[in-house]
Amino acid sequence: MSSATEATIENFTRAARILGLDRKMQTRLITPAREIKVECTVELDDGSIGTYIALRVQHDRSRGPMKGGIRYHPQVDPDEANALASLMTWKTAMMDLPFGGAKGGINCDPTRLSDGELQRLTRAFVEGVHDVIGPDTDIPAPDMGTNATTMGWIVDEYSKFHGWSPAVVTGKPIALGGSLGRDSATGRGVLFALDNHLRATGGAVGDLTYAIQGYGNVGAWAARLIAAEGGCVVAVSDVGGAIRNDAGIDLKALDAFVAKEGSVASFEGAESINADTLLTLDVDVVIPAALGEVITKHNAQDVRATLIVEAANHPVTPEADVILEKKGVVVLPDIYANAGGVTVSYMEWVQNLQRYRWDEDRVNGELRIAMAGAFESLQTTRQKHGCSYRTAAFVTAIDRVQQATILRGVG
Repeated sequence: MSSATEATIENFTRAARILGLDRKMQTRLITPAREIKVECTVELDDGSIGTYIALRVQHDRSRGPMKGGIRYHPQVDPDEANALASLMTWKTAMMDLPFGGAKGGINCDPTRLSDGELQRLTRAFVEGVHDVIGPDTDIPAPDMGTNATTMGWIVDEYSKFHGWSPAVVTGKPIALGGSLGRDSATGRGVLFALDNHLRATGGAVGDLTYAIQGYGNVGAWAARLIAAEGGCVVAVSDVGGAIRNDAGIDLKALDAFVAKEGSVASFEGAESINADTLLTLDVDVVIPAALGEVITKHNAQDVRATLIVEAANHPVTPEADVILEKKGVVVLPDIYANAGGVTVSYMEWVQNLQRYRWDEDRVNGELRIAMAGAFESLQTTRQKHGCSYRTAAFVTAIDRVQQATILRGVG
């Protein structure tokens, strides 16, 4: 059992105990609705045949069609897919979106496959699952190793069987029905989550200092948007290294440097630091925006920030949560803080069903409203039960899924 699975089960169990769920309901809510395994056989560029195993876990459909990413990675496995699918159920419920959760992928190394091979593999996968995905059933999205181009291939292949259906996936290219504002959505959601918490506690984004682990799409957008609000981003990192400037990093210059060099490492506008120290710098806010399980029982005691915003999935382990809570460090959990992406994916789906495109200002405005509404629910639950934001998020989400399950007559 993976640590992600163990953490999900632990968080679920704690919330279920607060809600007083009986064993029957707990079993119903934690058990996936369907697990799909497809053998994808494709011709490779050298004329040989490659066979790849594809998985799709559809966790819960009580609140609407299921939603979740497709990843292409050598370590795709059923255990991880189950954990991530259930997290999508709780994330969409936390945001009060009319979705359930799903997750899956293909066990392959996309870096070793050509674009032609990846396209043939994607089409083979869709051929195997087209009858169990769809705009009203299960709506995939990009994840690790996949992107907007992959989603375009899925739309095309699915539409061969069902007619033109752009709403079958989200995260598509704009020209195929993608949404404006989707690229920045997760990072913008991080800003809104941060702002909502600070407003509730009498603070302001522009008054604080920030260290951001991960300067990919999510981390870079969060950094830019925080800086635009006056926040001082003093440290960032990526796979190439980490940098620090206590006076604040010039992000426009950094973006130009990264576009040319491919990494933040050796940026002249800051000093290089050990990447492992970024999470324990003396800053107000730490934003893990890269890998999972980066704040653990081994370094949680050394965290000096008073607020952690989980832009990545599962960056703080349950053991670390306990230590941080005792230290008085507030953690805004991933199923709320990084939900901007799935929220704008919902808006993309809505636009596809309407056959009408919203402008970017409307998308960003709707996201702000959604993040504010979710925070209000989160805060109410937290105060009612005297618990952490993470536990409050799971309680809120699980209660909504439980209610939908009962109201549909299957409780």
